[in-house]
Amino acid sequence: MDIRALESEATDALEKIHDAQALDAWHTMYLGRKSRLNAFMRSIGELSLSEKKTIAPIAQAVKKQLEEAYTRREKYIQKSNEGAAFDVTLPPLYPAYGRLHPLTRVERSIRSIFSSMNFSVVEGPELETEKYNFDSLHIPKNHPARDMQDTLWVSTEKGRLMRTHTSPMQVRHMEKHLPPVRIIVPGRVFRNEATDASHEINFYQFEGLMVGEGVTLAHLKGVLTAFFERFFERPMEMRFRPSYFPFTEPSVEIDIKAENGTWLEVMGGGMVHPEVLEGVGYNPQAVSGFAFGGGLDRFAMIKYGIPDIRLFYGADMRFNNQF
Repeated sequence: MDIRALESEATDALEKIHDAQALDAWHTMYLGRKSRLNAFMRSIGELSLSEKKTIAPIAQAVKKQLEEAYTRREKYIQKSNEGAAFDVTLPPLYPAYGRLHPLTRVERSIRSIFSSMNFSVVEGPELETEKYNFDSLHIPKNHPARDMQDTLWVSTEKGRLMRTHTSPMQVRHMEKHLPPVRIIVPGRVFRNEATDASHEINFYQFEGLMVGEGVTLAHLKGVLTAFFERFFERPMEMRFRPSYFPFTEPSVEIDIKAENGTWLEVMGGGMVHPEVLEGVGYNPQAVSGFAFGGGLDRFAMIKYGIPDIRLFYGADMRFNNQF
């Protein structure tokens, strides 16, 4: 037996004791007649003379230290209880347990699901450059998303802004990694718009990207179907509708069928635009890829039946304590 490990264990346990009953139990366990320490002390008699000379002083010192620590703890508990009145009519005190925010729960679930499908989770800066937020994603100079009413510019002269989506990490990651690439990017994004039940000035998104040889829209559908069914824990129907995004071609809106039979738009996606691939040094003739992005807040609203996005960012703990 490791006598020092026993000493550490006993000392740690003693520091957590705050009442006499628990202290008595500690004494029985670590200093009583049938304690491991006493059993160890008795076993010393079976050792050789040289071993006794080495081990016996250590064991005696440990026992003395534990006895002194016990005495100090006993005095501490007695002093703490002096003059303490106990009102039997008071209600019991229950500890206040913290709870994970629903957005944290959803993000952890999404990370776990995609990690199990061999997607790496990467994160990027919230303060972005115009190059990565717009230019590298094939977003034209005259695109409405660049206007002041949509983008929170920190410095228009330096091209610094609060990112409007998580898509810049597609380019940032591909610039540093050769294909195949398989990532998701969760994070907070910012839009300069009025808030209402379905819009906030800041919210959370998650982005997905897969690039390699022979990647098609069929792969996108397979990956997302697997994700939806695991996230919502039921069989899912999904569909693609033609759409337009500057950085994907072709582009699609992604809908899922709710339990009441209605279709809900939950994501945008498509095949990564060849010019985006060329911009990071990939050969679009050799590799292809898909990208998708959705609002993490929206998925939480659907999963938990939350009617107003602003509830996520309020200070009412009654809301958070439901989850």
